[in-house]
Amino acid sequence: MINLAKDIHSLTEFKRNTTEFIQQIKKTQHPLVLTVNGKAELVVQDAESYQELLEAAELVETLKGIKLGLEQMQRGEGKKAEDFFNEFFNKIAIQQKF
Repeated sequence: MINLAKDIHSLTEFKRNTTEFIQQIKKTQHPLVLTVNGKAELVVQDAESYQELLEAAELVETLKGIKLGLEQMQRGEGKKAEDFFNEFFNKIAIQQKF
């Protein structure tokens, strides 16, 4: 989570004090928002926290897909898994013959 009092700095300040800011990022695992002319332009984050963010985003996308599938099932849409896999494997078998 970003601490508005400590984690927003100008790009110029970041350039002047890069080592200190990197140490801060590693210690707090909070991203830094860097501004140019007073407007947020960049976010700098440690690799471990960024990986966690990517994994959380992937989980959200997976859950959205599951929710969509359940909604479709409740509306009577889609196919039974058995029918899908039978069609799928038949299609693969046909493609492998050519």
